[in-house]
Amino acid sequence: MQPSASPDPCIICVAITGSVPTKADNPAVPITVAEQVESTQEAFEAGAAIVHAHVRDDAGRPTSDPERFARLKEGLEKHCPGMIIQFSTGGRSGSGAARGGMLPLKPDMASLAVGSNNFPTRVYENPPDLVDWLAAEMLEHGVKPEIEAFDLSHIFQAVRMSHDGRLKTPLYVQFVMGVKNAMPVDHEVFDFYVRTLKRLAPDALWCGAGIGAGQIMLNDWCIAAGGHVRTGLEDNVRLDRTTLAPSNAALVRRAVELCEKHDRPVATWQQAREMLGLPLRA
Repeated sequence: MQPSASPDPCIICVAITGSVPTKADNPAVPITVAEQVESTQEAFEAGAAIVHAHVRDDAGRPTSDPERFARLKEGLEKHCPGMIIQFSTGGRSGSGAARGGMLPLKPDMASLAVGSNNFPTRVYENPPDLVDWLAAEMLEHGVKPEIEAFDLSHIFQAVRMSHDGRLKTPLYVQFVMGVKNAMPVDHEVFDFYVRTLKRLAPDALWCGAGIGAGQIMLNDWCIAAGGHVRTGLEDNVRLDRTTLAPSNAALVRRAVELCEKHDRPVATWQQAREMLGLPLRA
């Protein structure tokens, strides 16, 4: 894809913890709420405008506990004023309606997978009734969905849901590439995704999340093509096959360097909120 003649600022999202990496994988992964707030603050100061967050229980296991999400939200609002808070409704932290138990806390955004796909050892199940319920909860509580598209059908489904009112427009769609057994990091597929979304939903904004070694490639492609990016320890525990990523902030700074390479300004939290149609808050 060719960059825009007058590129918009690039929104950087940092996925701080996720539901897979552990301290054994990388001591830099923040697990407790206090660690998550500290790591997010460093990433915010480095240039991230959105934080994508999961939470863990006292044993370090993924959980959908709304109380922990509430503590995290309170800490982020205090130490990262204005930053866009995006909670995960992903399936590793719970099942059924528990996955949306934090939505009444009214985060700015929440992730929403609109279809199922294969993960390496299981099916990531997103049945239609659960997808519809999560989407309805987001509408009720004024939470903007980030559509996580693991394959092409998810783009079509998100557009279909926007046409019948289950999702508000403009859409914000994230292309997830590099999950084993799902869509690989492939430049021709990436270009096709971008063209397809622009054809089906011309007003939609989009970003990309590359998993593992594909993270830096997808960051580069998205920035060059005029999109937005996700980085962070959730998606890339290792910078390469031998070197551990030192922090979420380091990965954000790497994305900032790619913006400089492609002459893309980095979006401030105020600009990101305006582009995403989110209210300002301090």
